[in-house]
Amino acid sequence: MLKRKKESLEKGSELLRAPQPTQDQQGYLANLMNGYSKLLIDDPVRPFREENLQEIANNVDYGVLEALAGTWVSYNANYNKNITRPSLGSGIHTTIMPSPGTDQNRIPGKFSFDTEEYIEKLTFEIVPGGVRNRGGATELFCGAVKYDQTIKSVNKAEGSSELQYAGIHEENGMYLWLSDVYNYAATEETIKRDRGIHAFSTEDYQNYGYKGEYRNEPLVEVRDENGNPSYILLSQLKEGQQYYEIIPAQEIKPMDGITGPYFIPDYSISRSGVIPHGSTITLLGDIAPENINNTTFYLRNGAPQFPYGNATWDPPHLAISPTMGGAGASVTNPINLDEPAPAWVHETLTDENDPGSNKIYTQRILADELYPYCVRPDMRLRDTLSGQNVENYVLIQMSSKMKTGAQGGILNVPFVNRFVPTVEVDFRLWIETVIEDGKEILQLQYEQIIFFEFDFGNDGGTTSWPHIQVNTLRKIEDIPADQRKIIEQEFFNAPPAMSMTTTAAVSERIANPPAGCPYHKG
Repeated sequence: MLKRKKESLEKGSELLRAPQPTQDQQGYLANLMNGYSKLLIDDPVRPFREENLQEIANNVDYGVLEALAGTWVSYNANYNKNITRPSLGSGIHTTIMPSPGTDQNRIPGKFSFDTEEYIEKLTFEIVPGGVRNRGGATELFCGAVKYDQTIKSVNKAEGSSELQYAGIHEENGMYLWLSDVYNYAATEETIKRDRGIHAFSTEDYQNYGYKGEYRNEPLVEVRDENGNPSYILLSQLKEGQQYYEIIPAQEIKPMDGITGPYFIPDYSISRSGVIPHGSTITLLGDIAPENINNTTFYLRNGAPQFPYGNATWDPPHLAISPTMGGAGASVTNPINLDEPAPAWVHETLTDENDPGSNKIYTQRILADELYPYCVRPDMRLRDTLSGQNVENYVLIQMSSKMKTGAQGGILNVPFVNRFVPTVEVDFRLWIETVIEDGKEILQLQYEQIIFFEFDFGNDGGTTSWPHIQVNTLRKIEDIPADQRKIIEQEFFNAPPAMSMTTTAAVSERIANPPAGCPYHKG
């Protein structure tokens, strides 16, 4: 978990917001990220006091989430000169679904593949005031940011210059910054108010001979030299004196809780989202640090780095998972996605030139007209950055399934659980400072990979099916006028009802089915 550096511990529970820029720290992101470090067990813990509640809530930290506030929309830039087909939308999605006629556990598993470009409107709204989570001795205040996402696919109908837009995704939820942790030790007032106490316990007197007022520490049984038992308070036990029974206290005493244990979460950010297919997600994560010369930085200089050449064949970011056969490729025998697709992609495959059916299984993915983005969507993010002057960025990494520590999760409705179990979501979000014409512009880029599990391979093993989304967004006031016109038309002036069942690409294929095998050129 990250904490923000404070000017003085004498400030008590007050949380200081980011300072104003100095000559050494210029720019919005640099200013926002100034003073953050990892929270450790030996760091000071702030005490919570009821009289400071409003002050704490008013000064809750939103961390880097503060930079998200506003309306973000797709920003389309065609920088890759090797891609002759101009992009229609800034976003790319790949979706793999069960093939018609199949059911769970049927061998071999067949799948339907779809990939499209899309445009998007993503709105973030800061929830004023801290959200208080009370945990007894530990108090957590969350900085909450609501989000609302709408996505439309973009396709060009054959024989027409007009673009078709169709709604394909809606989602809403919240991001939480979870770094304001306080210790709330018991007081005499809270003890009496929250439980109520009997001034004298008849039961303690009858059973143990205890004659004092309400008991807020354990009783222990001790014995005299003749072995006769009696009960005394733990505080009356002499050093080295043996005891034979412990009677736990039924009450707490003032200042209980101050000695811990202290809550130090291994994450700072949570994202909760509701998707209308029937899935509710909780992702946990943090800002990914960069270590240079044994110094940790949460704001990274320059632009995010993506691979080129053979290194582009990296299974965690591909629409083709290793459990799908990997298209016959591997890390030691990769497909260079910066080069044209291999010749076999457009050939008729047989048992002779495709033993094991690894190639034909994934042929349609590599043969799609959106290649190479249909295989590795985050190459679109890379190519968008290639023509930009990125000064610095913050990288947020989140997942529903962490390797260690606290876990997020996914809840699915029964239909999804039965036919397309959604088992994991991995998410990366880059918040970038781009310099254009001497002006600082904030830019968002994200990669989201959702893993489905359905059907089995020829060997009976479970197959993991990646559903990937990537996009580049800017504030609506920072995109070119021609792109802004489309965004306003599709998201602000369009009728509120959108078809969420049939995309424009599917409609076009139904109306004009391709002749012969769709993967073959010629």
